[in-house]
Amino acid sequence: MSFTDIKVIAFDADDTLWVNETFFRKAEEEFCELLVKYMPVEKANKLLFEVEMQNLPIYGYGIKPFTLSLIEAAIKISNGNMTIDLVQKLIEKGKQMLEEPIELIDGIDKTLHTLSKKYRLVMATKGDLLDQERKLIKSGLENYFHHIEIVSDKTEMHYQKLVKHLDISENEFLMVGNSLKSDVLPVLNIGAHAFHIPFHTTWVHEMVDEKIEHPNFRSLAKATDLLEIL
Repeated sequence: MSFTDIKVIAFDADDTLWVNETFFRKAEEEFCELLVKYMPVEKANKLLFEVEMQNLPIYGYGIKPFTLSLIEAAIKISNGNMTIDLVQKLIEKGKQMLEEPIELIDGIDKTLHTLSKKYRLVMATKGDLLDQERKLIKSGLENYFHHIEIVSDKTEMHYQKLVKHLDISENEFLMVGNSLKSDVLPVLNIGAHAFHIPFHTTWVHEMVDEKIEHPNFRSLAKATDLLEIL
């Protein structure tokens, strides 16, 4: 298939440009260990996920909402008997996550550098505005991007607005990301192109079981595969 019409390539941020999900998984493990005297690990992890899902429409995505969910879940797990010391540990865990160094995904710097010579590049991600801006600056990738889009969620409506803002048609837009649910399906549904680059760890909320067969879709093993295709 030819991709000659593509003018703009948008990249997801977390786990597409830099490592992110592993910090959440580690925090979940530490959370369950801290609460193990109140509830078994597997059950505590399940309750935490339920709390996150209930809070998602209110708080949105990101480390700060996750930290609030940690505290709320801990209250439920301990039946309100947890100590102030435990609350402090959960708050510190959230701060620690916000201060983690940026680890770029292999090959992403080379990929952006090469593609930026031919295409307009966009960073299109969801999450906390301050945190995502901070990570972008720390990453050293900021200058590659023509436009930065940080939204509360990634839906067909959000992508349609982005395409309109960029003054292009849907078939001139390509989205690259690690989430089939957020970076691929809604993009294909509006008639644009979407490439999936899996990350070794995926949040349960972002998992999709269905097999995707679409002329505008490609699944790649690594970021530099983009250079061979485009």
